[in-house]
Amino acid sequence: MSLALIFTRALDGLAARPVTVEVHLANGLPAFNLVGLPEAEVKESRERVRAALTVAGFEFPARRITVNLAPADLPKSSSHFDLPIAVGILAASGQLPRDALTQYEFAGELGLSAELRPVRGAIALARAATQAGRQLILPTASAAEGALYPGASVLSAPHLLAISRHFSQNQPLDLAVPPSTQADITYPDLREVRGQQQVKRALEIAAAGQHSLLMSGPPGTGKSMLAQRLPGLLPPLSVDDALEAAAVRSLTRAGMDPAKFGIRPYRSPHHTASAAALAGGGYEKHELTGLHI
Repeated sequence: MSLALIFTRALDGLAARPVTVEVHLANGLPAFNLVGLPEAEVKESRERVRAALTVAGFEFPARRITVNLAPADLPKSSSHFDLPIAVGILAASGQLPRDALTQYEFAGELGLSAELRPVRGAIALARAATQAGRQLILPTASAAEGALYPGASVLSAPHLLAISRHFSQNQPLDLAVPPSTQADITYPDLREVRGQQQVKRALEIAAAGQHSLLMSGPPGTGKSMLAQRLPGLLPPLSVDDALEAAAVRSLTRAGMDPAKFGIRPYRSPHHTASAAALAGGGYEKHELTGLHI
């Protein structure tokens, strides 16, 4: 049977929606069709996958290849679909055992030399895979980040050949270890501010009651200085809240810095920033904690 089913995820904010990559090989003129509402970066995976399989020494099937990303009504973006598509082609063509893949989820961007590059949203992907009871295979550069989620079983893969050896030659991939996080968390101290007794009292009341604050006044009156010290008045982040903040950071292009795990996010946008700049667009996410503008 020239049909393979591979499990992966589509990022939808902090959620990682389940996606099944269905790969079918049929007789006819060689073609590579990708369906299932893929966006431009996913459509380009056809050329990356073709080159990566060829360079790595695998046989690229000279058949009519149809790849369906189900469900078809869910938009698919991000280059992390490269790896599940490549694994699906290898499984459908008999170069990887199909039965061994059902307990795994895959996400990773392929280079033309078949090395695996980091992906966004590793924590969200690991959380969803853990809740589904599957192991997650990620690029080495993203595996440690995904391992931050408690109970996650994340395997680190530097290259497509390493994944092939894991399933075909009994050479297991390394289990990712979460990076060490910052133990001593410090914030700007409110005691450093001279005067401003009424505003400091308002900050303390807002922190105690979990209220929002609106600061208004001319430049130079200390609004930003005081707002920087609000996170230090709030209680430490719980594990769930710290994971949620880390998941938001991992969705950005820069990724999540393990040294910032457990630190309350704070952003200081310029007063001339537009509404679109505050809300964020594309890959960038702006986090506002305790200060609503």
